[in-house]
Parts: sequence; structure tokens; C-alpha cells
Amino acid sequence: MTIRVLDELPAVQSLKKENIFIMQKSRDIFQKIRSLKILILNLMPKKIETENQFLRLLSYSPLQIDIQLLRIDNHISKNTPSEHINKFYCNFTDVKYQEFDGLIITGAPLGLIEFSKITFWPQIKQLILWAKEHITSILFVCWATQAALKILYNFPQCVRKKKIVGIYQHHTTNTYTALTKGFDTIFMAPHSHYSDFPKDLIYQNTDLKILAESDEAGVYLMINENKKLIFLTGHPEYDAQTLSQEYFRDINLGLNPSLPDNYFPQNNPKLTPKITWRSHAYLLFANWLNYYVY
Repeated sequence: MTIRVLDELPAVQSLKKENIFIMQKSRDIFQKIRSLKILILNLMPKKIETENQFLRLLSYSPLQIDIQLLRIDNHISKNTPSEHINKFYCNFTDVKYQEFDGLIITGAPLGLIEFSKITFWPQIKQLILWAKEHITSILFVCWATQAALKILYNFPQCVRKKKIVGIYQHHTTNTYTALTKGFDTIFMAPHSHYSDFPKDLIYQNTDLKILAESDEAGVYLMINENKKLIFLTGHPEYDAQTLSQEYFRDINLGLNPSLPDNYFPQNNPKLTPKITWRSHAYLLFANWLNYYVY
């Protein structure tokens, strides 16, 4: 059916160009059945770009979805205009007494920073502990997975010596779970992080079941015993050009980044990358909404 957002959110016009139907909240013709309420805590620096990415994936469900964007209270974004944040985002205090069906917590470029040194770590901890008790299903993405494992399981912060970045082949390890229903045995997904999630530590310290992994990138998709908490280590929401933008950004910053694996045609950054992971991403989010949130 559709997702419903505030009228002037930039994603509305951007996604309409892709023939994705977005309904503005000012319209009265939203079907008279209860829509799913999804809360998105957007921690990525380029928030407008990230909004587009997640709303695109959520829009492919037949369910009606009401979206609320969430910010860390009073945190000032360096890469998104404050006018945009103030207009389209709410604070935790605005929603803590409301009911939501699902929560998505995005990644963030914080993989090399100790949790105790992150200025908004107490707010992240408060939100995750609250959501665990009040929201039907929570989807943690990339750095949010690292943070949630620390908060919920006291999982150690494991960091790779070299950043894992590129498009990697994955395989499902459990074909009978609803979350991977319809997946091909082999599928592609993007990664861009320093975080590491050793399988032996996962089995020793958590109740999580690994549903998909990569020989190169490691564990990719996990779910807890009561199927309420879902953890992604990669970035299925990424657009075709996202890793390219990150690569050239780091070059301009003088960071000498490695070329993303399996990404640029012929490993030539002058050539345009092709998206090879979107169908998997759509299916993953549809399964989450249909079988875990709804």
C-alpha cells in the first residue's frame, strides 16, 4: 500500500520520481484500518539521504505504515540543516509514552570510538532499554548492532584492523526462518564498518541465532531467541553510489582509503557501480514488516 510521512519531507519528491507512492499526512484518504507505526532513529550524518534509503525499502510492503523520525535529544547534526531536523524529527521525550510497532536504529560512523566516549551513549542506552519493553520488533543496523549487543548482552566491542568495505557474497544458514523467507541461497549485501562480530563470542555471550553470513565479511544477520530483536551488520539500504561517495569523501580528507571490494567495475573508480543487492534488501524489510512487526 503506502507509507505516510510529513508533507514537505524531501524524500516525498525524491521517491515519487521512482514511482514510489508516498502519502502526506495532511491527506484524509488513508485507509481506515490501523497502520503500523514505525519509529526510525537516524544516526547517519547525511540524514536526508538515509531517510530516502529506508523509506524506499519500507514502501514496498503491502501494509500501511506511519513513519516517525527520531533524533537524539538536543544533539546537533553537522551534516544536516537544523531546520530540517527541527521540522521533521522528534525527541525521545515526545514519543516515550506512545505506542509503536517497530523501531529501526541506523548505523553511524562511530565504530572506532569507545562507547563511553560517545557523548550521547546514555541516550542510546535509554532508548534501547525502553524499546525492548515497549516495541514489538527492533531492527538494528551496522553500528546500532554493535551498540545494542553491548547494552543488551555486554558484548565486547570488537574492532577490525582493516575496515571491511564493499559488496560481499552471503549465504543463508537457516532457510526455515520467516526473516529469510524467499532468499536465494547466495545473495549480495554492502558493508562499510570496522566492527567485528566473532561467531564464537556470539554463541558464548548471547542467545542469538545467525541467519546469514559471508566468508569475507563475517556474520550478517542475527535474531534473538524470542524473535523480537534483529541485528544487521551491513547496509542493505545503501544506494548504488553510497560506497562511491564514501570512498571519494575519504580521499578528499586525505585518509587514503582502500578501494571497496567487488564494487567498482574492473576495480576502476572512474566506472559507475551497479546495484546488485536491492532485491534482497526489499525482501528482507518486507519479511521484517510482515512476520515480525505486523
